Amino acid sequence: MVKLSRLVLMLCISLIIGMHTSEAAYVLIPMDNSQSNHLKAYGIAYWTLQNEVEIDWLLNYRGGSFMVKYLQKIENELIIRGVAFTVISDAQYNQILNEISSPSSNTDVMKLEKAPRIAVYSPKSNQPWDDAVTLVLTYAEIPYDVIFDDEVMYDELLKYDWLHLHHEDFTGQYGKFYRNYRNFPWYIQQQQEFEASARKHGFQKVSQLKLAIVKKIKLYVIGGGFLFAMCSATDTFDIALSADGVDICEYMYDGDPADPAAQKKLVYDNTLAFQDFKLVRDPLEYEFSNIDQNAPERNIIAENDFFTLFEFSAKWDPIPTMLTQNHEKIVKGFMGQTTAYKKSLIKPEVVIMGENKDLNEAKYLHGIQGKGFFTFYGGHDPEDYQHIVGEAPTDLNLHPNSPGYRLILNNILFPAAKKKKQKT
Repeated sequence: MVKLSRLVLMLCISLIIGMHTSEAAYVLIPMDNSQSNHLKAYGIAYWTLQNEVEIDWLLNYRGGSFMVKYLQKIENELIIRGVAFTVISDAQYNQILNEISSPSSNTDVMKLEKAPRIAVYSPKSNQPWDDAVTLVLTYAEIPYDVIFDDEVMYDELLKYDWLHLHHEDFTGQYGKFYRNYRNFPWYIQQQQEFEASARKHGFQKVSQLKLAIVKKIKLYVIGGGFLFAMCSATDTFDIALSADGVDICEYMYDGDPADPAAQKKLVYDNTLAFQDFKLVRDPLEYEFSNIDQNAPERNIIAENDFFTLFEFSAKWDPIPTMLTQNHEKIVKGFMGQTTAYKKSLIKPEVVIMGENKDLNEAKYLHGIQGKGFFTFYGGHDPEDYQHIVGEAPTDLNLHPNSPGYRLILNNILFPAAKKKKQKT
């Protein structure tokens, strides 16, 4: 009798477990306003790919939600990281797919297949400013490598699927910080390090080395790489490309005067995103060109500064749709050395994904170059309106649902995506 009772109990337990397993077929990670931590949800998606588990990205469905086959270790990781989720049945999963596949619904499914290898181009010595991308990668627990001139010049970019350009000046003018910071130890150290790096790679000037760097990065994109840049790395990248063979640096930056005819010699065909821009020739002015839509011409206060994300067709324009996934379509603005872009100076083939219509400026751009892609995002830190040199880094524990930071993480997952064929 005892043996029989135990057998019945074991059968009941097995039946209950079996019923739970059949019902717990998938995990839905919502990315609308019900999500407790949007930023760490991206980290979960990346971690899932690292564990060789594919994940569905549900474009325009509840803020760009994720859905993955149920595994106990995934549920455990979601709980540990404080990410909201719902366990759903196979029937619910199919119902969601059917809803998404409807021709009347501006939604689609992208399958994420492999964790992209991530690199951040940044000096390896300490800098007097933080970087939004490295902050959010660290917070979301997404691994990355820091690379700089040596790695690029030795063609190590080929190891990576995705490259971010840290707060950087590719024109060789040291961020045009000369007027205010030339006597600061960090400025002096940076100049010495950059000049040593130029000599190491056979160049007389830092501007010549940086030109070689941007040309290699451009080839990386043409070959199929994914490039993401923010703040001054965006416009100085194109300025450097346009000034190939032209000296645009004054004596305090490279030891001799700039070419007085430099403006006329710029070649806009070389650039990725911008055209017809004018250089800011004053070496003491904290600006590189008129690409940047910055103060005082913006004439706006922080409380009124917002940009709007465009809505794209998920089924026909999946790339910009992926890059604009968010739980908010109106995002608060933020400044940087390069805050936003004059729309009149953007090449016609470049897609504007976010804009401030009142100011006629673009904030968030995307383009194709060869087999690869680039995204430019104006401003320095989405949760620090006017970041100052030497200011403490933003604590993302205070901003786990930041829509501005979400745009960065959309780009992180972009290289992992492959269009999924819907079930019939």
